[in-house]
Amino acid sequence: MAKMKAIEVGKAGGELVLVEREIPQPAAGQVRVKVEACGLCHSDFLVKEGHWPGLTFPRVPGHEVAGRVDALGAGVTNWSVGQRVGVGWYGGHCTVCNACRRGDFVLCAKGGITGITHDGGYQEYMIAPAQSLAAIPDDLKAEDAAPLLCAGITVFNSMRHAGVHPGDLVAVQGVGGLGHLALQYASRMGFHTVAVGTTKDKEPLARKLGAQHYISSAEGDPAEQLQKLGGAKLVLATAPDSKSISKMVAGLAKNGKLLIVAAPHDEISVSPIALIGGRLTIQGWPSGIATDSEDTLRFSVQTGVRPMIETFPLEQAAEAYKYMITGKARFRAVLKVS
Repeated sequence: MAKMKAIEVGKAGGELVLVEREIPQPAAGQVRVKVEACGLCHSDFLVKEGHWPGLTFPRVPGHEVAGRVDALGAGVTNWSVGQRVGVGWYGGHCTVCNACRRGDFVLCAKGGITGITHDGGYQEYMIAPAQSLAAIPDDLKAEDAAPLLCAGITVFNSMRHAGVHPGDLVAVQGVGGLGHLALQYASRMGFHTVAVGTTKDKEPLARKLGAQHYISSAEGDPAEQLQKLGGAKLVLATAPDSKSISKMVAGLAKNGKLLIVAAPHDEISVSPIALIGGRLTIQGWPSGIATDSEDTLRFSVQTGVRPMIETFPLEQAAEAYKYMITGKARFRAVLKVS
């Protein structure tokens, strides 16, 4: 049997190890993808440390996968060998309750999650359910497409379902891996875009990405500054700092929404009186399904949204993961696989 390179975690808390595996064969309803690029995400920590319920080992992480269809399983008729495809966090559905089709895949025990319920993209070839694939436009490089299948879809899909409209004041808390994409999407969606960062030196980049205003938390209360601008209809929390997120509630306009896509471990603190008096909403948003990924990719091509990336070869996945998880990666780290 032909062999391939893969990066696997052998046990909870184990190391990322380069191994040789047999190239897998797709079963009925599955597709084999020749991986060209795979983004690294902080949620890969859940795999490496074994924090996802029911996770089995060894496991290959990676849910920001861009490549080409290499082989089709029986019954797959809507994809062609050689076609450019991506696979994100959504890893297919079982069709029992249709929760995954409604976007509730994260809450569905039977639904698939790429890199968790089945092996992900830290390898040269991966198997994916056909319904988890998203078509990648020809104008998008694989290494640029990969982060858009997690970070990109998360901020794009959450904002387009947030009930805000062109001209509304939208503040993006954080100018990092999620935030630098959120600023691009928000400005291109026609929102009055405000970036909220921790230091003044991030202002030139934030404005280049599309922010019309920049607020530095080091120079005063961001909520007060937002209220001087009329209050935010939406605050998108992209930086995983619970204290900073909690403070943003006071910057919302009447009927405003705090939309959380970052995942800090600490609890946020919010005054019920503030929620009641302002008719405010707090909502979380995970990601999306394959059609949402395709919408994200098409919108990115049409409007020029691109992630800021640093690339590493597959063989350096362990080093790349450490670089990312310790916060040294400024925006997104991507494995170039083939």
